Amino acid sequence: MNTKQLEIMQDGKGFIAALDQSGGSTPKALKLYGVTEDQYSNEEEMFRLVHEMRKRIITSPSFTSERILAAILFKVTMNSKIDDLYTPDFLWEKKGILPILKVDSGLAELNNGVQLMKPFELDELLANAKERHIFGTKMRSVIKEYNEDGIREIVKQQFEYARAIIAQGFVPIVEPEVDIHAKEKSKIESFLKAEVVKELKTMNENQKLMFKFTIPTEANLYSDLVNFPCVLRIVALSGGYSREDANALLSKNQNMIASFSRALTEGLNVNQTQEEFDTMLNQSIESIVKASIEK
Repeated sequence: MNTKQLEIMQDGKGFIAALDQSGGSTPKALKLYGVTEDQYSNEEEMFRLVHEMRKRIITSPSFTSERILAAILFKVTMNSKIDDLYTPDFLWEKKGILPILKVDSGLAELNNGVQLMKPFELDELLANAKERHIFGTKMRSVIKEYNEDGIREIVKQQFEYARAIIAQGFVPIVEPEVDIHAKEKSKIESFLKAEVVKELKTMNENQKLMFKFTIPTEANLYSDLVNFPCVLRIVALSGGYSREDANALLSKNQNMIASFSRALTEGLNVNQTQEEFDTMLNQSIESIVKASIEK
């Protein structure tokens, strides 16, 4: 494991850019960017267009290691190039930004108030990730309702995969998202944290991992998890909040930085001039950095 990269992730002042929309979420991301479904005829064209969007973000002068610690990529993006380099190598070699790979294959059907991850094979994907010099991984499941059995299942599945990923030399981001519209959101989050703590007590300090949580209803609920030696960082998803609302909520939480997707790209449009695009992205990044580091 790269010591320099670990230090950047643990001590860096900035946030993680989530550029990992995949499959079903890609058309929505493109539509928000101003690219409608009639502008592509198949999946290959769709992924080419979304790669162009991501390439425009990554190559922008606003997208710098002084403010962006890492970028989360989808498998197709990982194996696509920017200039003559694969995207992860471009991020690290040209920008000094850590590449992270989304590894899950999407969500299973709702059961016990939660959506577990669909089972997925790790070995081939992680072998590909090693070739592409990936630093860490990310995997997402979703909690919709207060159901103790369901929440336990989510945590158990996340940690099982996390341990396997750590054993292969990567730093996993565990993401048990709580739906921002869940009726008992605060109660869910308290129980979720208790289950996470049980698992953390079984980890040793060399088993480095990170968490990506919905911004909690009770400010600072997760802030003390960084006291576990194995916890490298805690990051927040925007979860459907606007950038303004996500930033306002995040700024109330110590030891939590952003890992925003839609809130990061909000306002960017395919038809903007390069200057307009860079100005909008710069404003977005600056506001998210402020919410992440100025508490």
